[in-house]
Amino acid sequence: MTIMDRRTIVQATLLLPLLPGVAQARGAGRYRTYHVDAPFPMPAVRVPDFTGAARFSIASLGAVPGDQARTDAAMRQAILAARSAGGGTVLVPAGTWRTGPIHLESNVNLHLEDGATLLFSPNPRDYLPPVQTSWEGIECLNYSPLIYAYGCENIAITGTGRLQAELDVWREWYRRPKAHMEGLVELYQLARAASPVAQRDMTKGAANLRPHFIQFNRCRHVLIEGVSIQNSPFWTIHPYLCRDVVIRQVRITADGHNNDGVDPEMSQNVLIEDCVFDQGDDAVSVKSGREDDAWRLATPSRNIVMRNCLVKNGHQLMAIGSELSGGIENVFVNHCRVEQDAGAKSALNNLLFVKTNERRGGYVRNIYLSNVSSSAIVGGVLSVDTDVLYQWRTLVPTYQRKLTPIEGLHIENVTAASAQFRARIKGETELPVRNVTLRNIRVGTVAAEAVETVNVQGFSDR
Repeated sequence: MTIMDRRTIVQATLLLPLLPGVAQARGAGRYRTYHVDAPFPMPAVRVPDFTGAARFSIASLGAVPGDQARTDAAMRQAILAARSAGGGTVLVPAGTWRTGPIHLESNVNLHLEDGATLLFSPNPRDYLPPVQTSWEGIECLNYSPLIYAYGCENIAITGTGRLQAELDVWREWYRRPKAHMEGLVELYQLARAASPVAQRDMTKGAANLRPHFIQFNRCRHVLIEGVSIQNSPFWTIHPYLCRDVVIRQVRITADGHNNDGVDPEMSQNVLIEDCVFDQGDDAVSVKSGREDDAWRLATPSRNIVMRNCLVKNGHQLMAIGSELSGGIENVFVNHCRVEQDAGAKSALNNLLFVKTNERRGGYVRNIYLSNVSSSAIVGGVLSVDTDVLYQWRTLVPTYQRKLTPIEGLHIENVTAASAQFRARIKGETELPVRNVTLRNIRVGTVAAEAVETVNVQGFSDR
């Protein structure tokens, strides 16, 4: 939510007819609809079309390359004017524009022209006051994401320009020292005690919870198209509790710690297509919250399609979890490629990795991957691990044991140059993984046992 006083709103509204280069406002009443073929009923995904909407150039409103204060002021005024017009496009022309966080409003399109770069401040203080966001599946108040929207509809980031984070401080925060771990435990305990989110301010002290690059929180009808993203403090694109999201023709290069490409969390009707991922972590990781907060919100991630994407670096092509306490179902990966060379920064672990643990609960069902080609894989085509706890194994004990039902994993028409294994599935004794099918899986060289299944019922490989 953009914080603006009443005087600024009135002034921007009065200036609307006088702004240079502004076309007649037509708002954001148009939509573009995507009909997606999937092996489950996939609703049409509707996102805004800003063709013909008013355009508000930040340069015309006083932005100056290299001057963050003036660019910030112009950006806020342009967003306000676009909103006041009933919808419009905030135009970032060619050049390098230093900026702080950008908070979008409903019916606003942030458009970067060819040759435009938004260079985001590395100073954490610029991302205060804190906003309502989340950290690895737990809601909190934290430093603002670099681009943020809360409770908005009809929002977009478009164009062929670049969004770039400066990592001076964020790179130091990657290290996760003792104070950071203590902050994680504090936040976990606040969620476990059902403390109001407004009382979970993680910017106090030295928890150093890094912000997302882009987080759209509780938004609907979201489009991200065409832009390049360079570097990220944390997860790069994070649709959280969103519906109707399209991310297409986006190129992400972010090889730092926790630098996933796209993390749809408790979101539904999501299309990710024609993107290029060069990540330090997972290319796409579908999530649905961690334990108490996710059980409270009770919103599964559902109807998510990734197609025609290229992964140049990354840990997994598609990860499911480990934050999945709200449930994940109906995920389809189709016609994607992994093309890592010998100098790749992050060796690809698995094409599909389902990860959970005895604390998560939730569920996983109806996950499909087909028509994928890959260079060498360190892990395998399919990996399922029900004991993934990372640092949490020693940070807090298991207060409630809730296993995750996993069923309906279907993989077909996959080729890989080499892998450690084809499939490795480790289910729970009390709750086996069910209904797994592999069809036409061709791996050039398999280093270890091709298929290993523990506590699996209904496995087929042919």
